[in-house]
Amino acid sequence: MENFSQRLYSLRKMRKLTQKQVGEVINVSRYAILLYEKGQNYPDVRGLIGLADYFGVSTDYLLGRTDNPEINR
Repeated sequence: MENFSQRLYSLRKMRKLTQKQVGEVINVSRYAILLYEKGQNYPDVRGLIGLADYFGVSTDYLLGRTDNPEINR
């Protein structure tokens, strides 16, 4: 099972987005996204939810708690 940094990197690359573009979604710098992808830092709760909403996946999927990207509603 992948961890958060791997999932974020994979989702970003699949959509051909830059780190800057993803950072703009949750109001953080390109450098912050770089640190997330390296596993050296993590977003706050609002940022995590923003990333999950933007990529259309669950927070559990982003965090590596499940391999199912579907959002339970």
